[in-house]
Amino acid sequence: MSDYLEDLKKELSANPIKVLDDGFVRLVDFMGSDEAVVQAARVSYGKGTKQVSEDRGLIRYLLRNDHTTPFEMCEIKLHIRVPMDCWRQWIRHRTANVNEYSTRYSLAIDAAQQTDPGKWRTQAKDNKQGSGGFFPEETGSRLTRAEGELQNHCRSVYNERIELGVSREQARKDLPLSTYTEAYWKIDLHNLLRFLRLRMDDHAQYEIRQYAKAIGYEIVSRWVPLTWAAFLDYQVNCMKLSDTEIKLLVLIYAGKEEECLELMKEAEWLRIKDGEQKPGREAREFSEKLTKLGIPKLWSF
Repeated sequence: MSDYLEDLKKELSANPIKVLDDGFVRLVDFMGSDEAVVQAARVSYGKGTKQVSEDRGLIRYLLRNDHTTPFEMCEIKLHIRVPMDCWRQWIRHRTANVNEYSTRYSLAIDAAQQTDPGKWRTQAKDNKQGSGGFFPEETGSRLTRAEGELQNHCRSVYNERIELGVSREQARKDLPLSTYTEAYWKIDLHNLLRFLRLRMDDHAQYEIRQYAKAIGYEIVSRWVPLTWAAFLDYQVNCMKLSDTEIKLLVLIYAGKEEECLELMKEAEWLRIKDGEQKPGREAREFSEKLTKLGIPKLWSF
């Protein structure tokens, strides 16, 4: 391992990255580097890669064409502290090896994630699992105060049970999901990039997004910088177009508004609500893509 990677490992292991109010991400260990990805690819493709003169070019080729196996040659192990409700989303990524802090054997961690008054989010109107805007500070202050009272009460009940001799596995059952847990999480680079692509996205929940960004921008970007740059280019800051969207772009450039609307109807992107024609989610997402590309729409919604 190079001196740079050795020094990086020591630095990141000794300095956990703070996330939320009491969470963190800490590097435990990693194996491999950009060079390991390139090495694995050249063994796999043999003479076919001799024309690729630079590691950067090969890594970008691999990610651009979804050749993912070489990235599995690298692994990373992290120590994380995360609220239990956020951990429930995290653990859905079943491509890692996990060992979590057990409240059957040990006392529950005496910390719960608290929400700043200005960070209480409203329910999104067009997304059942997402957030909208923010509540006024006055309302947020009331919610934060009630949150603290609830967390303190739950902890008091838990402590009383422990002091009375109630088993730890039963005493824990009424702790709130805001309680922090800790885990060791080991994953290969290919599956880590998939995790980061999903959880860094603006549609992911705010809390897990903060962990994903900490892992990506503060650890992965320094561990495998060539892979990280290609990942941002081809998987994060890119734009995918469906067959319908490509056909619509052709019609838009041809100025064929009626044909655009007919195609949207055929694709069931439009619906009648309260006597009016309204765009569905795919139509709204396509409109956002057009705005990002600087392409004017031919329709008013």
